[in-house]
Amino acid sequence: MKRHAPATARNRAPILDVLRPRLPADGLVLEVASGSGEHAVHFAANLPRLMFQPSDPDEEALASIDAWAATGALANIRPAVALDAAARSWPVEEADAVLCCNMIHIAPWSAAVGLVAGAARVLPDDGLLYLYGPYRRDGAHTAPSNEAFDRDLRRRNPAWGIRDLEAVTGLAEAHGFAPPEVIDMPANNLSVIFRRS
Repeated sequence: MKRHAPATARNRAPILDVLRPRLPADGLVLEVASGSGEHAVHFAANLPRLMFQPSDPDEEALASIDAWAATGALANIRPAVALDAAARSWPVEEADAVLCCNMIHIAPWSAAVGLVAGAARVLPDDGLLYLYGPYRRDGAHTAPSNEAFDRDLRRRNPAWGIRDLEAVTGLAEAHGFAPPEVIDMPANNLSVIFRRS
């Protein structure tokens, strides 16, 4: 029932290092596209004053998330909920932060649009939207490995692909977010941190 995402073991500590000083001291953190659930459980274990709400549109992912949460026996992680980022309404109406790791390149652009619009709906002023994954910058890939990954994604589904950071930034600004803080991460990924302005 538990899924394993090998990249999670590699990236969860660097992501937590970025999140720890930027998340609020307490409140609700909504994770969109939680996948296996390993990130949510790791973050909840290390940030006990925050309540985590994992979500995913996939039933098997939801089962995996809840199985990981049960193993961790954490009081600050809620049962996973079905959430489609592209939907016009979400089952969570308010959150103090929204996290989304490794989704917008493995989904149609409409999912990125829905993610940003949904985050704008649920976040308060100065609320945090955190995105993690590979991006193109200034119209170019940041590494040959990302270029190869992008080709593979587009071969698997023409609607997928590594997004231009400038396009994502423009989308966020159109929904009331300030320009992002961008942090280089291991394996040619970026942390992209938006705040509701």
